Amino acid sequence: MRIRIVDAFTDRPFAGNPAGVLLLDDVFPDDDWLQNVAMEVNHAETAFAHRLPAGGEADWALRWFTPAAEVNLCGHATLATAHVLHTTGTHEGPVRFATRSGVLIATPAADGSITLDFPTAPLTAVEVPAGVAEALGAAPVATFDTGPNVGDLLVELADEKTVLGLSPDLRTLGAYSARGVIATARAEDPGRGYDFVSRCFFPNIGIDEDPVTGSAHTVLAPHWSARTGRDDLTGLQASRRTGLVRTGLRGERTLLTGRAVTVIEGELRA
Repeated sequence: MRIRIVDAFTDRPFAGNPAGVLLLDDVFPDDDWLQNVAMEVNHAETAFAHRLPAGGEADWALRWFTPAAEVNLCGHATLATAHVLHTTGTHEGPVRFATRSGVLIATPAADGSITLDFPTAPLTAVEVPAGVAEALGAAPVATFDTGPNVGDLLVELADEKTVLGLSPDLRTLGAYSARGVIATARAEDPGRGYDFVSRCFFPNIGIDEDPVTGSAHTVLAPHWSARTGRDDLTGLQASRRTGLVRTGLRGERTLLTGRAVTVIEGELRA
């Protein structure tokens, strides 16, 4: 079968977040095979999708695996899968994915971008956990639980410079949530084209630092929309690869918009 590596939330190769994408001819193979393929691809996530019968609530079934585990929600690999479906002519127009997080819709635009319709994550303010400042390497301004579907601790920091300079202790950081920690701050200069910055550390699922995390923006969108009074924002995820995610808060749903580029296409023989 064909396997592709797609850089998501970017308009150029070697930036954004790379994802493996496999369009399957039939139902999902056994979980061990899916996990082994994801381990072989060795990117943050590999997406597996197969077509569903016409007339149902979704067009394609979709699952995501890191090199270590299956996950409940993944934005960049969903964007990458929609990109492959559209650029190969396999599916035209909006595509509905049946996933662990319900039906997710990806809608292409004339300019080449794709908008994902995801559930907005709940945010619950919590006391700063003991030791998290030492593990992260910076003092939190506030911390929030993001609910079981995302499974992160959201940590707001004092400023953009602090987020960019983080060098966390990943051995201890994983103790503070199911998946990991999202660190964020308001943009120092919104004139640069983004309103907030973030970095995401997920040692519990085998990803020390995720390059660009769509699911994290279902948390970041309500957080920063509440502080700015604006429903439509742009976030910069300031990993080494970097990427931009346009967010649109729509109550219980969050829209995530970005671009993608296919970088590698080959044949999986296993």
